[in-house]
Amino acid sequence: MSEHDEDGYSGEATLVVDGVSLTATVELRGYFQPIDGYYRWYGRVAVNDELTKLAGGKKKPVTIHAGAHTATGELSDPDPWGRYRITGTSTPPFHVPTTLEELNA
Repeated sequence: MSEHDEDGYSGEATLVVDGVSLTATVELRGYFQPIDGYYRWYGRVAVNDELTKLAGGKKKPVTIHAGAHTATGELSDPDPWGRYRITGTSTPPFHVPTTLEELNA
């Protein structure tokens, strides 16, 4: 069991890097941090040749659209397998339950 109750999203998303949009597969998770009051989300982008060309192995600001949800974050250096890490603070690019009815569903 994890220290945090995590929310998440797996699937296709549109990433916007340096004004260029591309479709990529992402695996995202997130949790609310009650001590500082921020929602933190993070994940990985599957290997994507177009993203590799755009980011060039460097940190880059990114906007991510996953369905009806949009957020801004940061791509970090790729891992040894060529998957870029992605992180953000505040509104995540996926649905987060906000009512007791949603949590108990």
